[in-house]
Amino acid sequence: MILSRDFIAYMARELVKRLTASQMFETRTPEALVERIRLALLEELSIEDRVNEEVRQILSQYSDEMRRSGVSYQEMFKKVKNQIARERKLILR
Repeated sequence: MILSRDFIAYMARELVKRLTASQMFETRTPEALVERIRLALLEELSIEDRVNEEVRQILSQYSDEMRRSGVSYQEMFKKVKNQIARERKLILR
């Protein structure tokens, strides 16, 4: 994950603070809202981490073939990752 968990928590707190201060949003339990936003952000930002792990598992199954044919691991990683992202209609950074 590119952002630290502390920074994600900070972003959630700031978002709630700014929305409630501008009176665009009203909540009785800002702490609960901060937690829900933090979890949603973590979930979204960890999608790419899960895809990367899946790609590593796939490529480990084909490591012997890749070595024999001289295919670059990095190049195959990009191709498989892009394929998975297209199939699942994901937008990755």
